[in-house]
Amino acid sequence: MELIPILIVLGLITYFIVKRSVATITRTPIWLFWLVMMAPAFIWSAWLLIFGGDKPIPIFLVIGPFIIVPFLYWWLIQIGRPTSEAKETATHGTTTTNPETEKVAEGTPQVRPITATEEATLRNCFPWSIYYLQQIDYRPQAIICRGKLRSIPEVAYQTIKENVEKAFEDRFLLVFQESFQGQPFFALVPNPWTKSQQPAETENITRPFFALALLVITLFTTTVIGVEISGVSVEQLNSDSSLLLRGLPYSLGLIVILGIHELSHYLAAIYYKIRATLPYFIPVPFFLGTFGAFIQMRSPVPHRKALFDVAIAGPLGGFIITLPILFWGLSLSNIVPIPENNSILNFEALDPRFSFLFAVLGKLALGSKLVTGMAIDLHPLAVAGYIGLIVTALNLMPVGQLDGGHIVHAMYGQRTAATIGQFTRFAVLLLATIRPDFLLWAILLFLMPIIDRPALNDVTELDNKRDFLGLLSLLLLISILLPLPGAIAGWLNL
Repeated sequence: MELIPILIVLGLITYFIVKRSVATITRTPIWLFWLVMMAPAFIWSAWLLIFGGDKPIPIFLVIGPFIIVPFLYWWLIQIGRPTSEAKETATHGTTTTNPETEKVAEGTPQVRPITATEEATLRNCFPWSIYYLQQIDYRPQAIICRGKLRSIPEVAYQTIKENVEKAFEDRFLLVFQESFQGQPFFALVPNPWTKSQQPAETENITRPFFALALLVITLFTTTVIGVEISGVSVEQLNSDSSLLLRGLPYSLGLIVILGIHELSHYLAAIYYKIRATLPYFIPVPFFLGTFGAFIQMRSPVPHRKALFDVAIAGPLGGFIITLPILFWGLSLSNIVPIPENNSILNFEALDPRFSFLFAVLGKLALGSKLVTGMAIDLHPLAVAGYIGLIVTALNLMPVGQLDGGHIVHAMYGQRTAATIGQFTRFAVLLLATIRPDFLLWAILLFLMPIIDRPALNDVTELDNKRDFLGLLSLLLLISILLPLPGAIAGWLNL
């Protein structure tokens, strides 16, 4: 049964996300948060096990958990907060690095990470013609410098950054953000990447042999799944090991797509001198043979332009290689009648009309063979290209720390990006009530933190070219998710 492995993987992902989100802000056991966040998946899985897929899940069981879970999550955070943080507010499923949201309980002694002499030095780092410093507040994790911006943000950040580095060397990182009221402020936070720590981290950060080992294992697991997709049974494979070669079109196609996606992120990060790991693949012996690949950035993003470029490089690079692989694979695929119960994971009879972009590509590749009432039996190479298209769409979702979340953050700022992310969550949930295939997407989006981490200079806006490219990426997302309109379907004879 595929449901159990999916639940196991979803549970592991959920635990990892929850641990990163709340472990540092509450003493409530992590397993309680995990249980609350997994409640929707457990409820829906129980329904499917009891009643099967023929009986639809009642709407109150679909919507209800998403109403109850946020309140339980918030309550668990509050009851586990330390006394000095009892008055802090919590946001469902998120943690924010915005120091403006950090409160110090009344009567708690003020933390002073610098001396009075150093404070005077710090004040001199803010020229009145650049940024008129009015107030310095001390927080457990940052020194907040509030005032009025008197120059363009890029000049202000660079000038004050140079002054702070002269005064304190690499003791602090300087963060330039906007408060939730739209007022620019500076924050000095302890620098975990001091010169004394860099040599040891530099030696271990790439780990090329580990990355290569994961790649080889993923090549094997995806090849085995590719053999299954090509129609070879386990008995046939055991009797003739040469049939393993039939899985290579799927395996190589998928690894190239995922690899170029992450390698594009990596190269963009290196260009901006952001320390990052090599791409790591995630092999699994079932489902698709892999849960994708990822890189880890080990140093902060310098500004919103870098955040945008690193974020969009992955989907752009992956999509560029996905197009020829998908087109080639579709040209090798067969045409079959559309079954009564169809799904976006039915590789043997996929209705191309579920996606505007996929339908157009299918028509271009198959021509007159693809007509109304027919579906596509995907060739293994086409399956790889199709998964690449789905991965592109998922990554472009404008939520939290997904690539799309980084993109809208870089375009519109942290506050607006959080609003867009929340809207996207509920939009996908609404879409899931119409197309149940998107239910897993909705669950994953609600598990993700909605507020993205800020760049060091999180105030300077993008140029027009990047804004236009960002809008094109969102348009690409819509073209993948939007079903083929009836008028265009009639024109294409689909």
